Order: sequence, then structure tokens, then C-alpha cells
Amino acid sequence: MLLRSMFAQNYRSLRSIRMDLSGINLFIGENGVGKSNLYRALQLIQAATRGRLAHEIAAEGGMFSALWSGPRRDADGPFRIRLEAEVVDEERAITFRYRVEAGLRPAAAAAGFPFEPQIKAEELSIETGTRPVTMMKRAGPAISVRGPNGRMQDYPEQALTSETAIALLGDAGHYPEIGTFRRAVDGWRFFHGFRTDRLSPLRSPCLAVTAPLLDEDASNIAAVFATLAHTREDTVELDRAVAAALGGARLVVPLPEETASFGLSFPEFPNRVFQPRELSDGQIRFLGLAAALMSYRLPPLIALNEPEASLHPDMLPPLADMIAEAARSSQIWIVTHSEALAVAVREKCGARARHVVRQDGATWIEGMRLTGVIDDDE
Repeated sequence: MLLRSMFAQNYRSLRSIRMDLSGINLFIGENGVGKSNLYRALQLIQAATRGRLAHEIAAEGGMFSALWSGPRRDADGPFRIRLEAEVVDEERAITFRYRVEAGLRPAAAAAGFPFEPQIKAEELSIETGTRPVTMMKRAGPAISVRGPNGRMQDYPEQALTSETAIALLGDAGHYPEIGTFRRAVDGWRFFHGFRTDRLSPLRSPCLAVTAPLLDEDASNIAAVFATLAHTREDTVELDRAVAAALGGARLVVPLPEETASFGLSFPEFPNRVFQPRELSDGQIRFLGLAAALMSYRLPPLIALNEPEASLHPDMLPPLADMIAEAARSSQIWIVTHSEALAVAVREKCGARARHVVRQDGATWIEGMRLTGVIDDDE
């Protein structure tokens, strides 16, 4: 299931931007141009499928903080955050298109949560080679959905203003197309850096439970390594990446008992295993990235926000190697400040960096047309 394009409007610095996407999507730019807003807009699409869009917007300061604050025209219609995603099931040749709009509570509305983000509209359609077919549509609290007879019908339950219809119907279990799209997007993973303080989950043992992929807070990193070492019994690529990035170090993963743990052994101290609490911020962060990119079962999309943070420049080529390997089975989204990382990724994967800029106060991609296509020459 490939994310083929996305659209965001009126979200922070994203005035109106549509992008075609590929297997590896690398965004680079200066501070303040809105790179992280692109990442966050994608994350909000996932939040909508989980029924947490209003919660996520509220957590980042509410609608007044999240809405575009630049000039706008009355002809633009209702002032809402609008997010869209186009996801393609390449095996079955099905295209899913999802749109969600969130806005402010009407001034004359009855008592409730006056500053809570309001879900105003949603739509999910599918296309199988002919014309798009609407599977679900929501306007205000009313939802219509395509039933088993192929006709649109009113859903018996109205949505609360803070919940999304895609989550409500997905939980119902009666609409396979809606469930398929929701599961695909729910599988995306976003890694917005890793904590490296002494209480970081990266530095602590975890429950000894098989972990096919890394949690977004990396709290199961030790179980991810143990799954590779003792379930798959293959850590060749992981060992190569760790040795290349960390001066020949070797990852040590004991057989889990009540908890799973790991450590590093360095060539200059062959008889000592250094525990995670003893490692530097850069070392432990690289191990977190290794667990995210080399786990037993990779998610369909891996998004990394500034993965170069705290890493020594010598660690960037091994990081690019891991990205290239992960891209064989996952779609990759990277936001970075680092020209060195962009160059390394291009050398390993052939992926060109997309330069993010501010244009008339709004986030934009150099060389991109209004349709979202980026010219090869650019």
C-alpha cells in the first residue's frame, strides 16, 4: 500500500500544497521553512483514521494555533484545515482517496467544548480503473455509507463533532474497503527523534515479548533486537551497520528472561559489555534508528524527523545504508537539515532531496508545480 500523494491546506505554514510521492521522500531546508509541518500533516491523517485528529490538534495548541495565520480570501470558502491522502494498493490495482476537514466551532453553537476542533467533512472513495466510487461521506454529524447493495445509505449513528467517521465505521467491521484503508494508514510509523536522557526508554530493559517492529517511543528496542537475534536468528545486516557506525562495536543481545536487554562491546574493551545507560547520546540514538529501520517486520511507511540529530558525521553513511535497505520493503519519508545525509542517501538510493522553502510566507517545494509534480530537471 503506497502513499502516492498528499494534500494539506490551512495547516500552520501549509497554505495549500499538494505533492506526488515516491518510494523515498527526502525533504531538506533551513529552520522555520515548515519541513516539520509536512511531516506533522501526514501524521494527522493517521490520527484521523485512529479517531484522534481533534485530540492531536488540541494537544498542539488547538485550532487557533494550528490554522494558517497568513492572508486569505473570502473566495477560499470555509476556513478549515483540509488534509487528503491517496493510497494505492498496487497488488489489487485499487486507489483509495481520503479527505478530512476540521474547523472552528460556530459562535452560536450550544454549550460544549467551545475551543475543541470540529470535524466538518470527510470522504473516502476508491477507484479500480474506471471512475471513483464514494464509499463513505460525512457532512457535519451525518454520515452516509455504501451498503452491501451498492447504494449509499444513511448510517444509523451520528458522529460526535470530535470524532472521525473513518474511525467510527472502521470499528464497526461491516465495511471492508474502509477497514482496509484504515489498517494501511494505521501501520505507518513516525519517529520524531528519540529521548536520550538517563530515563529514556532506549536505556531501559523492556518486557520480554516478541517485537516485530519498533514502537514510536522506542520503549521496546531491547525486544526488537532480541527478536532479530533469537527469533529470526539473523543479525548480519544489523551487526554490519552497528560496526560501521560505532567504531567496530558489536551488539550484545542476551537471551531474554523476564526482561529483554542489550549492550555494546567495543574492540578496545573486548571483555566488557557497555550497558545502554553508559552509551553516548549519539550512540544510543543510532541504535534507535537501527531498530526502526531493521526490525523483523517493517511498517509500510517509516517517517523520520531529523534523524541526524546528535549523530557524528561518520554515522551518516551507515544510516544511509540502513535507509536504502529499509526502502526495499517500506516507503520512506525523511525530514532533515543535513546536506551530508541528503548526499549519502542520494548516493545509496538515487533519491533526490526536495528543497523546502518559504514562498510568500507559505511552505513550498522548489521546482514543484501546483499539481504536485516536481520536474526532473529541478
